[in-house]
Amino acid sequence: MENTWHTLSAERTAEALNSDRNSGLNLVQVKQLQKQYGPNELEEKKGITLWGLLLTQFKEFLIVLLIAAAAVSLAIGETTDAVVILAVVLLNAILGVVQEYKAEKSLLALKSLSAPTAKVIREGAFFEMPARELVPGDLILLEPGDFSPADARLIEAACLTVDQSALTGESVPVEKNPDPAPAALAPAERNNMVHRGTIITGGRGRAMVTAIGMDTEIGRIAGMIQAAPLEKTPLQKNLDRFGRQLGLLAVFLCALIFALGVLRGHDLLQMFLTSVSLAVAAIPEGLPAIITIVLALGVQRMARQRAIIRKLPAVETLGAATVICSDKTGTLTQNEMTVRQIDYGGGTISVTGEGYKGQGEFLQEERNIKPHQDRRLRLLLTIGLLNNDSRLAEEEGRLRVIGDPTEGALIAVAAKAGLHGEQLRTLLPRVDEHPFDSTRKIMSTVHRGDLDLPWPELEGDRRWLLVKGAPDLIMERCRYLLTSTGPQELTASKKEELLSRHQKMASSALRVLGFAFRPLPEDSNHAAEEDEQGLIFAGFMGMIDPPRPEAKSAIKTCLDAGIAVKMITGDHAATALAIARELGLASDSAELISGREIEQLNDKELSGRIKDLKVFARVAPEQKVRIVQALKEKGECAAMTGDGVNDAPALKRADIGIAMGRAGTAVAKEASEMVLADDNFATIVRAVEEGRVIYENIKKAVVFLLSCNAGEIFTVLAAILLGWPLPLLPLQILWINLITDSLPALALGVDPQESNTMHRPPRSPGSGLFSRRSLGTIVLFGLIIGLITLTAFSIGAGESVEKGRTMAFATLALCQLVHVFNFRSLHRSVIGPQLFGNRPLLGAVFISGALQLAILLVPPAAAIFHAVPLGREGWLYVAALSMTPLLLGEICKAITNRLYERRVNRGEESS
Repeated sequence: MENTWHTLSAERTAEALNSDRNSGLNLVQVKQLQKQYGPNELEEKKGITLWGLLLTQFKEFLIVLLIAAAAVSLAIGETTDAVVILAVVLLNAILGVVQEYKAEKSLLALKSLSAPTAKVIREGAFFEMPARELVPGDLILLEPGDFSPADARLIEAACLTVDQSALTGESVPVEKNPDPAPAALAPAERNNMVHRGTIITGGRGRAMVTAIGMDTEIGRIAGMIQAAPLEKTPLQKNLDRFGRQLGLLAVFLCALIFALGVLRGHDLLQMFLTSVSLAVAAIPEGLPAIITIVLALGVQRMARQRAIIRKLPAVETLGAATVICSDKTGTLTQNEMTVRQIDYGGGTISVTGEGYKGQGEFLQEERNIKPHQDRRLRLLLTIGLLNNDSRLAEEEGRLRVIGDPTEGALIAVAAKAGLHGEQLRTLLPRVDEHPFDSTRKIMSTVHRGDLDLPWPELEGDRRWLLVKGAPDLIMERCRYLLTSTGPQELTASKKEELLSRHQKMASSALRVLGFAFRPLPEDSNHAAEEDEQGLIFAGFMGMIDPPRPEAKSAIKTCLDAGIAVKMITGDHAATALAIARELGLASDSAELISGREIEQLNDKELSGRIKDLKVFARVAPEQKVRIVQALKEKGECAAMTGDGVNDAPALKRADIGIAMGRAGTAVAKEASEMVLADDNFATIVRAVEEGRVIYENIKKAVVFLLSCNAGEIFTVLAAILLGWPLPLLPLQILWINLITDSLPALALGVDPQESNTMHRPPRSPGSGLFSRRSLGTIVLFGLIIGLITLTAFSIGAGESVEKGRTMAFATLALCQLVHVFNFRSLHRSVIGPQLFGNRPLLGAVFISGALQLAILLVPPAAAIFHAVPLGREGWLYVAALSMTPLLLGEICKAITNRLYERRVNRGEESS
């Protein structure tokens, strides 16, 4: 019977579950079913331990390579370098563990969402018990404020409404009834079913449990989260690929230099030490720690901007995003129903102001309407305020509605006119009511008092029937229309005109309610059908869950940055398209697809259409996952925002999941990599910008390190090929590697952003850390640094090999510290005030330079590194040669920028 309970009658459902629709199960049945089905709980995936999490930090190839380099260093007696490498690796691992310890808690959050207790009837007696004890066939009671403890088929329902927004994304509560429904309906449309974790907002009901635990809709979502593969981020993939390539290159160069040196007659042991030192130098052992620290600093900056990062690589991944899939309700919209239009037959009135704040104006053709001067408008708002069972309450500095969001909108619009419930309820207390039900689709309340109306037939203290409901049904019961001169006969032509106005409002995706009233005789005590006749029509009010004020500009910024934005929602197509048009996301219905249409497409067909679609409506949770997967198959780097339970599987499957911090469910937060503390879509734009800056800075550090390491390799390789003595000793190579791989490279990682960060398209998710231009920079500057070092060696070697090595040692270290300033920008000149714009970099260069000078000038240290005094002339050569990379860097940038501009103008790819 799985997923077909909604097609059965209430009687047939009870029979199929071997239960009784009045007395429920007996205790013998309960015990048998508990053994058969187990507890009503969600299964938990075994959590990763701290030890296991620590081990995962050592699985990346670059880390393994560094550990191997440390082992080789230790084996040849270079204990200091081995200790430094291992310390860096361990620091990287510890930082990773600290950041990711709470990453796998989605199922725990799903569990906490479930109702802790349930109201149950067994053997005809009422029990309140832990929800985990429920079994299929149990008869449960549903009342306002309750969480549904399981999936259940309604047996009885009286004005029952359920908030399904956390499960389906719908903005307003759904009316429920026990009538059988067609088989083809999606879970969100099965109005005779209630689902675990949804909230009862009004009315009452009885339902028979049909599914518990992992068999519920939330259980299916939990299963999808559990089954979602843990995918590496673009940065992790790039670093893994980079590490493998670098490792192979290092081994090759090590073997080549060793073989050439031996063939040239160099000492076997010295060549082994030199080649291994160069291999270690070729691997920038500081890079993993630099990347981790740069990401961690980015996390701190983003936290100050209200974006909380749960996984370090998520910072950089967001910077690579090419498409953002955004939930509508609560993400692009406020999840606060707001009255936008009012019409009482005298023209349309627009209402400004968003949400429940009660601040706004009433405008008609740009003319400000004063409600206290317009008796018909004031009456219409009074009806909406008094015919109302909800209230607004402040929570964490924000107003939220307790009850029906539609009624919350009526309270807020009345407040904009200076009308408040407490005062009006005192003047016009409710004395009777005819509650809303799904058949009548009307709610009526009876009040005694004076409505303060100026028309003689409506004056005085009396009983009033105030009515709201479906516009067409309200109109059927109206005999009169309230005009500026009082009630007048509602003619057929006027009724047709009013219904046409209603359709115009509804076509704008507004949820429209009709309002009416009439005076009641003192002795009236009739049924709703009799009282609700001969009504005086008061007007329409149209409402919608409006877009966030800042969302439109944030979306425009995303589009300007080359990032596509797609709306994915469980709401109706008309509503979704109206919001998308208002936000500038879509302009045509051809850009929209519904969940039913998606269901008819196979994965290949969906992938073929995915780029042209902007709005996805009435989408089920598994379809959200398909949408994200289709985008990824197209080579997109997909970010997914959301706040509901229904978003969790797609959040986890996306390249980066972004949950809302305020309105978001715990499930969505735990399935995400990033949480927006202010629920502000604009915060995503700042996060994208931060991600791009971080990636650019990591790239600067990598290119700088490798160009320096390439310079060291070229120096030794060229000397061997030329038949020269070795210009650098193994310990000198390791020392230079240490001082340039640490502070200067780290300081590059916190370089301020460049001005055009958000005016460039996102990089290709499949691109590596290096473009052709970056590889060219590494090779070019490697050759330049190598040539400069060899020049210094040849000048000093004219006196002695020791002086030549000392000059090469000094020049190589200092020119790398000057060379770092080339990377303040990979594209623009750094000569000028911007040269000193990174204070950490200035400090790093000063400290590293001081350490290098100490090694050369302090006799005990100089002896360890086999350095000899250079004299004034020697130091002048060193200073001049050390400044050369900066000068040549500026020349190279000028030339390559001009070539780059020509390529772009010709429309060539600039990767």
